[in-house]
Amino acid sequence: MKQYETVIGLEVHVELATKTKIFCSCSTEFGGEPNTHTCPVCTGMPGSLPVLNKQVVEYAMAVGLATNCEITQYNKFDRKNYFYPDNPQNYQISQLYLPICRNGKVEIETEAGKKFVGIHEIHMEEDAGKLIHDERGDVSLVDFNRSGVPLIEIVSEPDMRSAEEVIAYLEKLRLIIQYLGASDCKLNEGSMRADVNLSVREAGSEKFGTRTEMKNLNSFKAISRAIENERERQIDLLEAGKEVIQETRRWDDNKEYSYAMRSKEDAQDYRYFPEPDLVPVVISDEWLNEVKSRQPEFRDEKKARYVSEYKLPEYDADIITLYKKMADIFEEATAICGNPKKVSNWLMVETMRLLKENSMEPDDISFSPDNLAKLVKLTDDNAINSSVAKEVFEEVFKNNTDPEKYVEEKGLKMDNDEEGLRAAIEKVVADNPQSVGDYKAGKEKAIGFLVGQTMKATKGKANPGIVNKLLKEILDK
Repeated sequence: MKQYETVIGLEVHVELATKTKIFCSCSTEFGGEPNTHTCPVCTGMPGSLPVLNKQVVEYAMAVGLATNCEITQYNKFDRKNYFYPDNPQNYQISQLYLPICRNGKVEIETEAGKKFVGIHEIHMEEDAGKLIHDERGDVSLVDFNRSGVPLIEIVSEPDMRSAEEVIAYLEKLRLIIQYLGASDCKLNEGSMRADVNLSVREAGSEKFGTRTEMKNLNSFKAISRAIENERERQIDLLEAGKEVIQETRRWDDNKEYSYAMRSKEDAQDYRYFPEPDLVPVVISDEWLNEVKSRQPEFRDEKKARYVSEYKLPEYDADIITLYKKMADIFEEATAICGNPKKVSNWLMVETMRLLKENSMEPDDISFSPDNLAKLVKLTDDNAINSSVAKEVFEEVFKNNTDPEKYVEEKGLKMDNDEEGLRAAIEKVVADNPQSVGDYKAGKEKAIGFLVGQTMKATKGKANPGIVNKLLKEILDK
């Protein structure tokens, strides 16, 4: 069998985190009753005129700068004509001839090493509405709440050769955009969507094969499966002496199968022409420099700083900075309590455990840095012991409860009263002669049982350090 190489390029659509839509003042908030976030502009009513949202341009510039693009300081919008039921105007305002960003690149890292993926362009455009298929009534309904939500489309060069490289590229883009605050990039809510353009060719060939485009990919796992499936489908066709047809295919992740939707359009099919209702966008040097000055510290720099400034292990810094939400909590909590290692430990161990148990993502964390810092301070001050701290943290994680108030209300403060604890320990020693005998016979582990019994007798509130010290004093008499 011949050896084949996979050639992959991506079109990544990202919904921007503006409060209002790209050309009107309707809300961009996810959800809401169907067709309630709408107006004459975003529902395409005759005579309505678009007004460009300045924040959309600034977010697009910021993403372009972070991905090493050239910023097109004179760019303009074009009208892309097509006729789908979720497209109220029968056209989309996009950018074809002079997109806002061009000729960028991002570095990715896989098991095979580092490489650059080129970015052909980034352009601004409006999102379409959403079709909701009601199988019971055998009808499709349209919700225009998403119509007019601002998008950037990031078009890569066909530089990727495997699903692993595609996922590394998407993860890098997602982190850059999240750190910028330009989008939450939630694939499950559609605020980041990727269309995969894929072809195969004989290994060593310079000529591209016929590509297909796959849509309906809403998770990294679905993207990986779709790439592997389409690669095998195209190779099977070529091995059977058949041709690959240039078309758009829809991926069904439940069936792990793609099927043809329509033949792939070219630009001329959309009858592009300059958007007559919008003037060109002129970006001055001053405006561009202002956006540059607001660029944040990105993950790679942040990770290096956590190791040097906070003395975190590289592994901890790597995990924490992988999620902007977690990095923000880490920095704010550390600034409050001044104990970066303990804050890191709570995030790396208990937070990750509870996220996994509750099938949550780090972006879903709802507790405040202030409450995490209070918990760290309670343990630093020996106000609560480690087992109580875990109980308190679960409450903080679930309900963002103030740990100081919770400890006070539940009576969980650690008992540091040596005289009171001595009486409790003497009773435990008197009640457990077998363990006492084992300890005196040289079995050091027996003391662990007696510590446990003391903690049980004090309802977990005893200071373990004091318990161990007093136990040894009593047993060694």
